[in-house]
Amino acid sequence: MPPPPPLLLLAVLAAAAARPGCESAWDATATCVDLQLRTCSDAAYNRTAFPTLLEHRSREAVESSSEYILLSVLHHLLEGQCNPDLRLLGCAVLAPRCEGGRVRRPCRRVCEALREACLPAFDAIDMAWPYFLDCGHYFTSEEDGCYDPLEALRGGLDAEEVPPSGLPPTFIRFSHHSYAQMVRVLRRTAARCAHIAKTYSIGRSFEGKELLVIEFSGRPGQHELMEPEVKLIGNIHGNEVAGREMLIYLAQYLCSEYLLGNPRIQRLLNTTRLHLLPSMNPDGYEVAAAEGAGYNGWTSGRQNAQNLDLNRNFPDLTSEYYRLASSRNARSDHIAIPQHYWWGKVAPETKAIMKWMRTTPFVLSASLHGGDLVVSYPFDFSKHPQEEKMFSPTPDEKMFKLLARAYADVHPMMMDRSENRCGGNFLKRGSIINGADWYSFTGGMSDFNYLHSNCFEITVELGCVKFPPEEALYTIWQHNKEPLLNFVEMVHRGIKGVVMDKFGKPIKNARIVVKGIIRHDITTAPDGDYWRLLPPGSHIVIAQAPGYSKVIKKVTIPARLKKAGRVDFILQPLGTGPKTSLLGPRRSGPGLRGPAGGAGPHREPEDPGQEPLGARRQPTAGGSKPWWWSYFTSLSQHKPRWLLKYA
Repeated sequence: MPPPPPLLLLAVLAAAAARPGCESAWDATATCVDLQLRTCSDAAYNRTAFPTLLEHRSREAVESSSEYILLSVLHHLLEGQCNPDLRLLGCAVLAPRCEGGRVRRPCRRVCEALREACLPAFDAIDMAWPYFLDCGHYFTSEEDGCYDPLEALRGGLDAEEVPPSGLPPTFIRFSHHSYAQMVRVLRRTAARCAHIAKTYSIGRSFEGKELLVIEFSGRPGQHELMEPEVKLIGNIHGNEVAGREMLIYLAQYLCSEYLLGNPRIQRLLNTTRLHLLPSMNPDGYEVAAAEGAGYNGWTSGRQNAQNLDLNRNFPDLTSEYYRLASSRNARSDHIAIPQHYWWGKVAPETKAIMKWMRTTPFVLSASLHGGDLVVSYPFDFSKHPQEEKMFSPTPDEKMFKLLARAYADVHPMMMDRSENRCGGNFLKRGSIINGADWYSFTGGMSDFNYLHSNCFEITVELGCVKFPPEEALYTIWQHNKEPLLNFVEMVHRGIKGVVMDKFGKPIKNARIVVKGIIRHDITTAPDGDYWRLLPPGSHIVIAQAPGYSKVIKKVTIPARLKKAGRVDFILQPLGTGPKTSLLGPRRSGPGLRGPAGGAGPHREPEDPGQEPLGARRQPTAGGSKPWWWSYFTSLSQHKPRWLLKYA
C-alpha cells in the first residue's frame, strides 16, 4: 500500500513524542507473533516480537511512535532516494525478526553501507541520521548470527533461469521481460562472460527498483587509459519498450559472440568500455506492461512513479547556452547546473543518470525511444523558444550528423524508400533530423549530455508502435543489431590522447579546444586521457590548463579512417609567477558557478557544486532551520528535536 500524503504524515510526525532516552536489552527468548505493520509488510520475514529494542510493547505502540511514522515520511522528504532500503532497515529495528522463539538482529555491515550511501540525502535537507539506525548500537556482526534486512529487495533475482531443454546457452529468447526476468538475464549473462562483463547499479527508481547496468570491457569495473566509454539507455519512457528489449538482446549477443570468437565483437569489447542500461524507468514499464502489448495507450506508463517525464526532467542548460553564445569569450560548454533547478522536483532516476555521468568519462551515448522511426540529435530546444520547429544546431553539427547517419544508414527500414511506411515523412532527410527542427522541448537528456559533459548523445526512435507485440521483437532486433554496433564503433572516430606535464604526470581537467567554428571544448579524464569526436578534415587543436602554456597542433583526419588518431600533449609550466586561468571570464547569473569552479564532469564528487541537493528546496527567510521544520512548529506544540542536525 502506498504511503499516505506527505503533509498528513508530517502532521502526524509533528505530534509524535521526542526521542526515547533509554533502551532495553534483548531478551534471550521471545514470543513470536505475526508481523502486522503495513509499512513493513514487504520485509523478508513475517514474524516479530515485543517488546522491541526501543521498548515498544505492542503493535499499536509502534504504529503511533515517531520513529515508525518517520519511516513513511522519509520516502517523500528524500524524494525517493534510498527507498525502500531505509524503510526496511528501520523495520528491522522497530519490528525485529523473530524465529524459533528468538530475536535476530540485522547486520551491522548493511547498516554501515546504507548510512554511507544515504547520509548525503539527509544532509541535503539538514536532517540528522535517525538515532534508531545507529549501526554500532542496534546492529550486530555475522559472527553473532545477524541477517540482511534488505534481502527482500533481491528476492528471486539471483535464481538461475535454465534455457528450454535442448537449447544452447547462446539462445536468446525474443520476448518481453518483466523486471525480475530482465535482472536475471543480465546477471546470468555477466556470469557467463565474467572476464569481460559485470552488472552494477547506478541507483534506484522512485519505487525502489535497481537501475541495473551491464558493462562490457576488457577489464570490467575499471576505466582503462585511452579506452573510450559508451552508454546506451533504453525505456526512458516506461511505455516505449523496444529499446529495453534491444539492449537485453544486445547484452546476450555480445557475450555469445565474444565467446564464439567473433573478431569484430572481440575487437570492439577489447577497445571500448560499453555500458547498457536497458530500463531507466522500470516503474513506468510496470504500468505499461499491466495493460500489455496491443492494449497500451500512447501515454500509459510514460512517466515515472512521480508522474514526471524523465526526458523533460534534466536541467535546461540549452537556454543558458543561447545566452552565453552571444558573448565572444564566454564558455558555452560544461555549463553548471543552476541552483534553482534543485528547488523543483527532480526524479531519483534523473539524479542517478547525472551522478553516473559525473563518475564515468562518457564519450558517446544513445537513448532509445519509440513512437516513430528516425534518429534525432541536439539541440532539442529551439534557439528561439517561441518556435516549436526550428533548426537549432550545436557547434558539432557535422559530427552529430555523422553519428545519426551511422545508425540510420544501416537500418533497413529507415532506408526503405516508401513514404507510406512508419517514419516515411523523414525519408527526404535520410531518416535523421535535428531535434528542435522536429519539435522543440526543454529538459531533455541529450542536450544536457552535450552541454554539461564531454558526451555526445543521439536519440533513436525505434518504431511507430511503442509497445510492440512479442512476435514483432525478433524483426525489430534484426533491424537494429547492425545499427547499434555501427553506432558504438563511431566512438573511435576523431582523435584521442593524453595531456601531461613535462614529468609525465597526467593533467586532469585540461581543456581540448578545436579552433574555428567548433566552439565547444572537452576536458581530460582523471588519468589525463581524452577523446575528441571530430569529422574528417583538418583541425587546429589546442590543449590548455591553468598554470601551463598552451600547446597547438594541426591534425588531419582522413575520410576513411575508422580509428581515432593519437595526439598527445605535453604542457610546460608557466613558471613561478601567478598562474593564469585559461578558462575564460567568470559567468554571472543566479545559481551558476563560474568556470573556475570546475563544472566539468570529472570534478570531485564531494564538491557541493556538482549536485547541491540541499538547494533543491528554496530556503526559508529565517535560514536558521531546515525548510521542513515549519511544518512541525505550525502543526503541533511538540518539537522532535532529534530530527535536527543542530539542536
